[in-house]
Amino acid sequence: MGIDVEDAYRRYAGMVLRRCTVLLRDEDIALDAMQDTFACLLRHRARLKDRGLSSLLFRIATNICLNMLRHRRRHPEDLQPADVLDRIAHAADPIDGLPTRIWWDRLLGRVPVTTRTLAVLYLVDGWTLDELAVETGLSVGGVRKRLAKLSAAVRELEAIEGGPDRTPATGGAP
Repeated sequence: MGIDVEDAYRRYAGMVLRRCTVLLRDEDIALDAMQDTFACLLRHRARLKDRGLSSLLFRIATNICLNMLRHRRRHPEDLQPADVLDRIAHAADPIDGLPTRIWWDRLLGRVPVTTRTLAVLYLVDGWTLDELAVETGLSVGGVRKRLAKLSAAVRELEAIEGGPDRTPATGGAP
């Protein structure tokens, strides 16, 4: 018989969150790790038994957190995708001028339509990563990865052409 994930969540979510918070030292990221832990349990519930469930969840949470820490260490540029995305959301209106519109067109041409949609829902509409994951069928980590790729595209384009308020051809002020 499989595991009742809803019951496990009610019983052990606090324990898992505390473990993730201790390891990651960031409550927002710890919440994501906790959700990833229960998503993993949900994916494998049919083949797992309800014996030693707290130990299993503790081990899954620890592994997820260690993977997140390892990823942070290897990819420091992905640490704060929201910072770059926030700059996108609050940049000058793309309709105000041709140089800005060209910059935005080049940026948006570098990312899939689904990533653009995620960015708008996250930045403009204020959706959470969990809500985006449910709506798109991606994991929270998958949503975060898409937003990080958009941030990388912004940084790459800024390095090549300057920001959205600069003239692409000269890199100077419009």
